[in-house]
Parts: sequence; structure tokens; C-alpha cells
Amino acid sequence: MTQRVTRREMMGRTVLAGLWLAGAGLPSANGSPNEKLNVACIGAGGRAEVNIQGVRSENIVALCDVDEKQAAATLAKFPKAKKFHDFRRMLAEMNKKIDAVVVSTPDHTHAVAAVAAMRMGKHCYCEKPLTHSVYESRVMTELAAQKKVVTQLGIQRHCWQTSRRAVELVQAGTIGAVRECHVWIGGSRGGGERPQQTPPVPPHLNWDLWLGPAPERPYHPVYVPYGWRFWWDFGTGETGNMGCHILDLPFTALSLRHPTAVEAEGPPVHPETTPRWMSVRYEFPARGSLPPVRMTWSHGRKPSGVLPEKDLARWGSAVLFVGSKGMLLADLFRWKLFPESQFPELRPPQGPRPRAAGFSWEPDSSGHYQEWIAACKTGSVASCNFSYSGPLTETLLLGNVAYRAGEKFQWDAGNLRAVNCPKVDRFIRREYRKGWSL
Repeated sequence: MTQRVTRREMMGRTVLAGLWLAGAGLPSANGSPNEKLNVACIGAGGRAEVNIQGVRSENIVALCDVDEKQAAATLAKFPKAKKFHDFRRMLAEMNKKIDAVVVSTPDHTHAVAAVAAMRMGKHCYCEKPLTHSVYESRVMTELAAQKKVVTQLGIQRHCWQTSRRAVELVQAGTIGAVRECHVWIGGSRGGGERPQQTPPVPPHLNWDLWLGPAPERPYHPVYVPYGWRFWWDFGTGETGNMGCHILDLPFTALSLRHPTAVEAEGPPVHPETTPRWMSVRYEFPARGSLPPVRMTWSHGRKPSGVLPEKDLARWGSAVLFVGSKGMLLADLFRWKLFPESQFPELRPPQGPRPRAAGFSWEPDSSGHYQEWIAACKTGSVASCNFSYSGPLTETLLLGNVAYRAGEKFQWDAGNLRAVNCPKVDRFIRREYRKGWSL
């Protein structure tokens, strides 16, 4: 763990400006793999409740949220945790008292919170998508490696048995060499105009802190607590909402990293809101002995001309691997090989794992949160660490970039730029409000 002392400093009861009611003293830590981590959580309501539940085996010593009403249930469960509105104050005061941080804020605040924590040497678990922009993903990937902190992105399906079995089938060559892949998710939310009304900010919400690095704008309930996902200043649309979960499967199975070309199509681009549907085409180079891959991504529409006889409408979000010897179709909970008559011995597990000559299954994961906690204590590597999930997030967000730029571009990943397409630059990174930069 980051803090290696025999006994932790006891907390005082002084309450700084901007803090909520202070909690009791903090426990000790001696660096043993059996000792509990001291964890601070940035975001306590909504999706954060699930993440906090996932790490509650450890000492939750600090909770931070800008919305007292949204966070109320979680705050009540941890009366001894110190409470904050502003994560910057929390990190400054709790620096020597915490080992790890869980970031569960809206997309636009992920990077500024996680970067601040990692710069202090804190291990970091971050909700998906990793960041709001391509540039932020690169910064977080490089910083995590530099600081040698243990990291994990919230792609829980990565550790599910269904996903691991599908990955193993592809990597074992069951369907042959894969040069084509189709990925799609359900959901068609987005669009709309900026509201003209300016209702008062609810007393339970600190609107300025909620905006964080985003440009100033008046409060409106259309943004909080959930609609922010579909506004470019705050979210990444349906792409970021479910994209990391489903893109994780081909990224792992095919050992993908950075695409070399990206193009996208969708409805007319709106300057404020994300599209209700979008299709993206990625080109990936050869990776060692693996051939180049063309991958299509869709949301709001199913891929056309792909297995029409299999009624893909029944697979709301899925991945289709097209190999030289067959195809594998997989979603969050199941997988299927085609043509079925060609793979009689390999069927989805119903109890014991299926067996086939020359094929062996990898051990199951201990669990997504457990994996990260164990890595923080022992120095092992979590499977969705930022060196893996950073490039995955970059790729995902490049789809949004291509859609907003309206042009196909060649991607120079080493220099984080589109070749001969300057209009892409403004979508790779953004300006930050004063006091909120990386």
C-alpha cells in the first residue's frame, strides 16, 4: 500500500470551509496483504453506490459528492467516513491518510480527479469511460505508469466467465484468423437543444463544483443527475455509456491497441448534444502474427448485412468475430459459434465448462473489485489497468471525434494527432475552466 506505517495519524475534528461533518479516527495500516486499504471515494450517489459497495470490504475513510440528496443513502452507510463537497480539498487534507481512490463522477470530471489522486501516488479505480477526451486518456495512461500505481477501469464484464470463455475461443484459433469484427450496442438517446429556462439551483447541489472543468452554463435539471451523458460538455453519449463494456471483448480477444484510420457517420452533427445513432469504421494494423482487422461500431442501428438469418435484433448489444474458419457471436451474458454443426463440442457452459481436444480454459477471475484490491496490496496487475483500458478508451472516443469532424482520418497514435486533418485537433483535447486543469 502507499502508506506504510504502523499506526495512522488520528483525525482531528476541525471542519474546513466547504467540508461536511467530519468523521471519527482512521485505522492503522502496516502494509500487510491482509491489512485493509484506506479508500477515498470521489462520487457517492448514483453509479458510485455500486462501486463503493464493491470496495466496502476495505476502510471507506472519505466520501466526496457535490449532491447531498443524491449521495444521502451512501453517506448514511458510512458515518465514520469524513465528508467533502470538493475532491481537491479532500485529497489535500487526506493525502497521508488514504491509499487508494475510487472515481465515480460524470465523465467530464474523471480525469481531473483521477490525475490529482495519482500524482499523489494513490491507487485508482475509475468508472467507465476512463475519460471525456482522447488526450485525457493518454495523460492518465502515462501517469499511471510513471507513478507505478495500481489502476482499474470499471469494465466489470471483463472478469465475467462468459467474456473470458469467448476471449479464449478466439485466441485459441477456434474460428481461425479474424480480419473482420462487428460491434453494436442498444440505445438511441441524445439530441435536443439547450434549455432556455434558468431555474434556481437546488439547495442540495453545488452546481459550480458539479461543472468542474466544463464551461460555465446555467443549471437545469435536464443535466443532473443523469442527462449529462448526452451533452458534449459533460458526457460521451451512448458511445461512452456502454461502449467500454462491449468493446472490451474484441480489444482483449484480438490484442487491439491503436487504430490507424477512423471514419464515422450519423445524423447531422449538433454542437451541444450527442447523436441518437452512429456508425464507426476502424482499421487496425497487424499485431505480431495476427492479421489486420476492420472493425465496425454501431449504436442505435444494427449492422446491416451481417448474419441476417440469425435475427440479430435479439442480441441487443453484441460482438461478432468473423474468422477464416467460422464466426463467434457474443454479448454480455452468452456466446455462440457458427456454423453450429462445425463446433459440436464447444457450447456455452451450463455448469461444467465445455471441453474440446487440445483446448484448456483459464482460471476464473476473483472478481473485478477484488482483483483491484488485491493488486493494491500485493503489487500484482489488475486486468483492466490503464495501460490496457487507456488505449481502449482512446479508440472508443476517436469514433466520436470522427463523427464530429465529419471526415475519415489516418491516426498517428504516437503523436496523438490526425494526419493531414487539422479539424480533428479541437476534438482531441479541450479547454478547462480555471482551477480545474490537469
